[in-house]
Amino acid sequence: MATKKSTTKKKTTKRKKKHEGDPGSRGLEAVELAEGKPPALVAELARTVEADGGKVLAGFRDPVGGNWQLLVGLPLSQVTPTPFQRDLSDTHVAKLTEVLHRLDRFLDPLVAVRGQDGGYWTPNGYHRLAALQRLGARSVVALLVPEEQLAYQILSLNTERAHNLKERALEVIRMAKLLATVDPRAEQDFADEFEMAGLLTLGVCYEERPRFSGGAYQSLLKRIDEFQAEKLPKALEIRARRAGKVMELEDAVAEVVAAFKKRGIDSSSVRGFVIAHINPLHGDRSKKKADFDGTIKKMLAAAQSFDVDAVRPEELAKLGGGFSAEE
Repeated sequence: MATKKSTTKKKTTKRKKKHEGDPGSRGLEAVELAEGKPPALVAELARTVEADGGKVLAGFRDPVGGNWQLLVGLPLSQVTPTPFQRDLSDTHVAKLTEVLHRLDRFLDPLVAVRGQDGGYWTPNGYHRLAALQRLGARSVVALLVPEEQLAYQILSLNTERAHNLKERALEVIRMAKLLATVDPRAEQDFADEFEMAGLLTLGVCYEERPRFSGGAYQSLLKRIDEFQAEKLPKALEIRARRAGKVMELEDAVAEVVAAFKKRGIDSSSVRGFVIAHINPLHGDRSKKKADFDGTIKKMLAAAQSFDVDAVRPEELAKLGGGFSAEE
């Protein structure tokens, strides 16, 4: 006699995501945000704002960590973007300018810190700042944070539009070069600010080659590139050397891509196919870091000896329909 299978479903417990708390379990109540006396650092910053011709509109604590900050009005002429930000998009500035003009309102305060030059830096408001300048505005409302190091946390602070890989990499390498002169600690001490070691290497590549195909190497660099224990000036030398090796590899890969193109295969997927084909880590799901120099050396040798004619027809079909030039 057949045994009847149980239809009782197992009870599953929903696991919380990292840093996810119970509702109402973290931070301050709304009525607590303005309670208490600001610390001396914040009080001194408030006096500085007034002396600079600005106006403190409010002082309050943020609802998550309870940190004190100021809502201020600042003369627009005293606010500049951090010197390592991505380049302006004229199209984006033009759109913002038109919106601000049409609404006749500025509703999104900048985040700012007092910069090293005595003025005010905004790490995430370059486009809004430029739009106000085009409109001829006299002042700007800003959320002024007393900790200057916040200016270096630009990638996580950005609220204007998503950074693409090139913008992220360029900002990180510019930031590293500035920090090397003002706070030359070990590169690994700035892991939170830089986010990913490979961004530093790609940043050098983009500085030398603005049209570099960085996206094709991002996943590879996650496996082989690490933050350095050396201080930033020395670490930047290592970054330059690593970037040189990556660009040398890209030159070899580009020759293979050109060979495919001669055969009538001109697909955007060819570069990724070649890199995956020569990558000794391809298919390896372990998270263990691999040696940078050793991996690049193997890939360079494989690219230089790559035989386009030896690629199987079924593999070619995946690249763009056999020998056609279809995308």
